[in-house]
Amino acid sequence: MEILMFIVIGVLFAVGTYMLLNRSLLRVIIAIMMLSHGVHLLILTMAGLNADAPPLEHMADGGYTDPLPQALILTAIVISFGITAFLVVLGYRTYKVHKTDDLEKLRGAADE
Repeated sequence: MEILMFIVIGVLFAVGTYMLLNRSLLRVIIAIMMLSHGVHLLILTMAGLNADAPPLEHMADGGYTDPLPQALILTAIVISFGITAFLVVLGYRTYKVHKTDDLEKLRGAADE
């Protein structure tokens, strides 16, 4: 199961990095979302996927799932949602003011 998760994480990182290199502001925002989802899955997978054991039930046996990475991921999801909402509003406002989402056109001329 971990191998499949690592493949999914690699695909998310690859697609996120590819989209981050585009010129469209909307694609950059989507790339940041995909990278953050990849990080969430990476933290969860690195903590261990012990699907048979509930959190903190059999602590003497050592067959428990650590709840700390799940709490960290929950916090990271809330933070990434806030950042995504801010970036969407910032991208919308930039499009309304400049009438483009092309990052090269938003950069302006070198002599300005």
